[in-house]
Amino acid sequence: MFDPSEKSPPRAATSTPKESAAMYPIFGSASKRVRTAALRPPVSCSTPSGPTTPLQTVSTLKERPARRKKEKQDDDQLIIDAGQKQFGATTCSSCGMVYSADNPEDHFQHTQFHQRFLDSIKFVGWKKERVVAEFWDGKIILVMPDDPKYAIKKADDVRLVADSELGFQQLTLSRPEQAKTYLFINTERMVVGCLVAESIRQAYRVLEQPDRHKDMTKDDFMERHRAWCCSTVPEPALCGISRIWVFSLARRKGIATRMLDTVRSSFMYGSHLTKDEISFSDPTPDGKLFATKYSNTPTFLVYNFVA
Repeated sequence: MFDPSEKSPPRAATSTPKESAAMYPIFGSASKRVRTAALRPPVSCSTPSGPTTPLQTVSTLKERPARRKKEKQDDDQLIIDAGQKQFGATTCSSCGMVYSADNPEDHFQHTQFHQRFLDSIKFVGWKKERVVAEFWDGKIILVMPDDPKYAIKKADDVRLVADSELGFQQLTLSRPEQAKTYLFINTERMVVGCLVAESIRQAYRVLEQPDRHKDMTKDDFMERHRAWCCSTVPEPALCGISRIWVFSLARRKGIATRMLDTVRSSFMYGSHLTKDEISFSDPTPDGKLFATKYSNTPTFLVYNFVA
């Protein structure tokens, strides 16, 4: 028989029906909390002095995941690393161009630049080469203004590549009848260095900055891009270096120094020029550091190659 006295009385203060429970883990995902909250009415609380007020609405909960999703869009990975041989930024070992192998547009631009660059610096040679210096890793040839057209064309092609990297806007030489082009040919028969020299009569000396006692040969960004001035008093000079360029993958090998030494010994027949008789055109920041190191002084000579 069923005894009603054996049944415990209901505890209204300590137990709550399972169906009416509105609890969920506090560490659950935001989307799960939104779905759970959407199925239940908003929780309300009352105060002795005011009416019942909802704590949080469903629309507020929906705004948070949307805002977080928008903030994370910038950090999304756009390229999948699936173990491919070339991934991300790649430097071509032949032309030196940095491109993304996974980007079709970058790959197409690299293909065009690669072929055009190799055609410009490739050296097939000719019968009467004017070799002015030979080294274990290459040789230096001199192209004069009255040389055959094929030699002039090769010198112009290399000079255009150098002008593009140096930032020159001038497409032609100001005094082509006086320009002498020195080309450094490596053992792979590629032109990896170019120097254009011309005859001048005067130059101007760079003014030393008295308020800065610093090693000018140090590779410092602020020092390289610092403004500098030159004197207005002309000084005698015989040789002007209009351009000097070395292929990016062939730098730090003394090619520029060897080309300048060759210019000093072969520019004027029967005469060896001193460093004080060499002048540089308006140099780039890297060119300024090189001229300072080569001349052993920050007050080297400069001239305007356009004038």
